[in-house]
Amino acid sequence: MTQIINIAAYKFISLDRLEERREQMLARAEACALKGKIILTPEGINIFLAGTQLSIDTFLKWLREDPAFTDIEVKFSVSDDIPFKRMLVKVKNEIIRMNHPTIRPEAGRAPSVDAHTLARWLENGVDDNGRPVVTLDTRNEFEVQAGTFRGAINWHITKFTEFPAAVLEHKDELEGKTVVSFCTGGIRCEKAAIFMAEAGVENIYQLEGGILKYFELTGGPHYDGNCFVFDERETLDPQLTPKPVDSYAPESQLNS
Repeated sequence: MTQIINIAAYKFISLDRLEERREQMLARAEACALKGKIILTPEGINIFLAGTQLSIDTFLKWLREDPAFTDIEVKFSVSDDIPFKRMLVKVKNEIIRMNHPTIRPEAGRAPSVDAHTLARWLENGVDDNGRPVVTLDTRNEFEVQAGTFRGAINWHITKFTEFPAAVLEHKDELEGKTVVSFCTGGIRCEKAAIFMAEAGVENIYQLEGGILKYFELTGGPHYDGNCFVFDERETLDPQLTPKPVDSYAPESQLNS
């Protein structure tokens, strides 16, 4: 059986010629026999694709020939089957909708922490300066129910546009702590961590590469359960093995 390679990648970068890019990417992905979804926006790109190793390598080589995407970072996992039914390339206004257009990660990211450092901090309960560490789940409630970091803060939001209001309501609870925000692949935290810093939350970090990179690099210590993903695999365990759940989240939530 041919092993299927799944990739997830994003980059915040100003993009123009979106319709032209959409047609080019769709044609190239279909020529490589890939399935999945690519989202193109004025603020950047978000990619979820699956196919054979050769197909993925061929597409990434082509993509990185574009100066805008030369340094795009990719997360990998494997499955027995392709977890997408078709190949879509869509043009949207935002990679992840927050309704705060002044939050632009391209202009400067919030500080990040890598997977191994977070695992060490969680093991010790404090950061390298001795400050208590808490993790903050920025995902929607139905995603959190599949699994999250042990003891993570969960504000029970149903869509990411609710996150800014939740920050303003709860930010005093974070005082004196080192806060590590996290999400599936890192993309929501690109905006979440910037918003939190601008709202006055001190010592805020984003988990580099999100839960998926944390699983890939560490095997998932201090994480309970699985990670919800937005394809037919449904969830991945800390070894990045697909673990289907009983039912999907509603389509309206998947697009939040």
